[in-house]
Amino acid sequence: MRPLYTLLTYCAMPFAFIVVLWRGFRDRGYRQGLGERFGYGRTCEAPSIWLHAVSLGEMTAAAPLVRALRARYPRNPLVLTTATPTGRARARDLFGDTVDVRFLPYDMPQSVARFLDRVRPRLAVIMETELWPNLFGECESRGVPLMLASARLSAKSVMRYRRFGNLFRGIFSASSLIAAQTREDAARFIAIGAHSARTRVIGNIKFDLESSPEDLFEGASLRSSLGDSRPIWIAGSTHAGEEEQVLAAHQELRAGQVNALLLLVPRHPERFPAVTTLLNRQGWRFTRWSSAVMPDRSAQVVLVDTVGDLASLYAAADVAFVGGSLVGGVGGHNLLEPASFGLPVLTGPSYYNSRDIARLLLIQGAALQVGNAKELAAALAQLLGDPALRQRMGAIGRHVVESNRGSVARLLELIESLLADPPVAARRSAGC
Repeated sequence: MRPLYTLLTYCAMPFAFIVVLWRGFRDRGYRQGLGERFGYGRTCEAPSIWLHAVSLGEMTAAAPLVRALRARYPRNPLVLTTATPTGRARARDLFGDTVDVRFLPYDMPQSVARFLDRVRPRLAVIMETELWPNLFGECESRGVPLMLASARLSAKSVMRYRRFGNLFRGIFSASSLIAAQTREDAARFIAIGAHSARTRVIGNIKFDLESSPEDLFEGASLRSSLGDSRPIWIAGSTHAGEEEQVLAAHQELRAGQVNALLLLVPRHPERFPAVTTLLNRQGWRFTRWSSAVMPDRSAQVVLVDTVGDLASLYAAADVAFVGGSLVGGVGGHNLLEPASFGLPVLTGPSYYNSRDIARLLLIQGAALQVGNAKELAAALAQLLGDPALRQRMGAIGRHVVESNRGSVARLLELIESLLADPPVAARRSAGC
C-alpha cells in the first residue's frame, strides 16, 4: 500500500508546489524556505529534539512544551517544523533564534531522508494529528522514537483512515507512542492501528498555556492607550464570511454603545487586503494595526493586520469572540487563550476542533454560544453592560484553565522514558 501512496505523493507534489508558489505572490511567507519543503537546510551540529506543529494554533499550543524541552535538554538543538508561514512566523515570534525553525518536507522518501540526515533527531514529537506514512516509516528504520503529543482524532477521521486499509494501520511502530488528549482519542488511535500498550492519556496541552507577564503588561498598556472607559471587544481568528457577521453585530452594538471599539483579527494574513476592502466598502472608520498609530475616539474598528499580537490584544479587551465558529468547515479555534486572560468567551456553533474544551467552558458558565450576528450583538450588549457578569464569567474561565493544567509535565515524563537519558544541567546549545 505504501508504494502506491508514494507514487501518488510524487504525482501530487508538483501541484502542491505550484500552489505554494502561487500563494507566494500574495504572501511572501510562502516564498521563504522553499528548499526546506524538499528536506534541504542546515545540518545540526549535535543530535536534535524535533517538534512539529502544523500551523499557528498548534505552534502556540506547543509553546509551554518547547520552553520545557529547552530547559531540560539544553545540549540538544531544538528544531521546530511547521507547514504554514503563520506557524513559522509564530515560532520565531515566540522563540527568536533560540530554536531552528523550518518547514516540514513533503512526504516523499528522498525529501524525508534528506531532512532527517540534516536534523539528526534523537526524538520526534508531532503535535495533535499529523500522520505521514513515509516520514513515520523513515523514523522507524532509523530507530528514532516518535511521539504524537496531545493527540486527537475524531470519529470521522477514524472512518477516513480505515478506508486506506493497511497504509495507516502499519504506520505506528513499536517505538511510536501516542499521548492522547482523552480516552476517546486513545481508543480511536488504537482502532486505526496504534499499540494499546504504547498509548497513554495525558490531557490537552492547550490548558498549559499561561498568560505571560509581557502579554499582561502590554495588554494593560494597550488598554490605557485605547481608552480605559471605552467598551472594547475582540473578534479573534476570523474567516471569510465571518467578518460580515462580526461587523453587523458591531453595528447593532454601537446603536446602544456608541463608543464601542472592535479589534478585528483575521486568521490568515493573505486575507488582510480583502478585509480592508470590506471595511472601506461598508464605510467604517478604522485603523490598521500595522500603521502603529493608535486609534482616536472616532475610530470604530481596529483591523489587526499583523501576526503574533493576539495574546496582548486579548489582554486589552473586555469580551472575546473566537472565530472559525460562525462559518462551516473550520471547526473553531482556541477558546482557552482568551479564557486564560479572564475574559468571557463567545463562540459560534461550529467548534468541533475543540469540542470538549468548548463544552466545558459553556457548561461551567465561562462561555456563551451565539448562532448569528443578531445573537452575537445581544450577547455583547449584555456582557459589556454588566461588569459583574464579565468578571464572574472570566473568573470561571481562568479557573477552568488552571485546574486542568499538567499535560506538559506528563509529556516530559514520557519523553524522558523515550530518550532514556537523564536531563543535564548544562548551558543551552546555540542550535543547529
